Amino acid sequence: MIKVGIVGATGYAGVELIRLLLGHPNVVIRRLTSRAEAGVRVDRLFPNLRGYIDLVFEDSTRAQFDDCDVVFFATPHAVAMHSVPELMAQGIKVIDLSADFRLSDISIWESWYGVKHAAAKLIDSAVYGLPEVNREAIATASLVACPGCYPTAVQLGFLPLLEAGLIDPESLVASCASGTSGAGRSAKVNLLLSESVETMKSYGVGGHRHLPEMEQGLIRMAGTNVSLTFVPHLAPMVRGIHATLFATLTETAVDLQAVFKARFCNEPFIRLTEGNYEPETRHVRGTNMCEIDVTHPPGDRVVVTVAIDNLVKGAAGQAIQAMNIMLGVDEAAGLSAPAVGP
Repeated sequence: MIKVGIVGATGYAGVELIRLLLGHPNVVIRRLTSRAEAGVRVDRLFPNLRGYIDLVFEDSTRAQFDDCDVVFFATPHAVAMHSVPELMAQGIKVIDLSADFRLSDISIWESWYGVKHAAAKLIDSAVYGLPEVNREAIATASLVACPGCYPTAVQLGFLPLLEAGLIDPESLVASCASGTSGAGRSAKVNLLLSESVETMKSYGVGGHRHLPEMEQGLIRMAGTNVSLTFVPHLAPMVRGIHATLFATLTETAVDLQAVFKARFCNEPFIRLTEGNYEPETRHVRGTNMCEIDVTHPPGDRVVVTVAIDNLVKGAAGQAIQAMNIMLGVDEAAGLSAPAVGP
């Protein structure tokens, strides 16, 4: 069995990790930490887990993970970087759901996050955990940096077109909407039900922390510089990312459906709608699935629509997918349940 620990297990991504790992046939959870909830039983804080787990949250400053094979960090940025070096020195594999190891350029990371990086020497060894792009590197990694939710949707949507050189890399536009859980579990006035329901708004239009991560990945796909306009929105829903992507085709006489089928035919968590219906967040709720459609309207523009669950394919599920690859078990283990409906 794979022995697992989770640091920051009381946030939305953390408790989603617990829920999914409890259904994993090859995993046993050993340690769960939380500074604020140390000493509290997991099923007391999260009643939906009653009957499934009897662990108590430990203080993250005192917990020892020497009985773990893998430790997940579901923490805010600038937390994991202080603990990861010690864990890796013990031979423990680390999967970080925060942004601490996503960017290869330390100066860019420090400018966006406003602090000095505490583990800069590990950046070069960190593998970006987008399985559809980095599966082979993930398989031999000791440190995986999981992509953000918006970057997952945007990169997967543009991936076949950029790799095939079918779009102008200077013409990329991503208009994306996220559910309120993407903002975390902390109490915030703008996320109160009466503040967030029956309304929709954009935010971070002048600059969002996920932008450099997306640009980094898209540049690697295109093999050249890209220009991306990214506009995120807060949608009146709890879960989900819906991304509408636009680009200018460099070749219009091409079968785009065939291009996407060829690129994703062996991907267990990519579902192409093939123009039969539009991707919706409810189609993927609670799953690790990424639903994609590509459309060529009249003219030289292409539109790609993408739907994922921000807490699963955009966080916990993708982290487990990476763990499965790292440990050599079935990539879909623990991630095969269908979407929750209605």
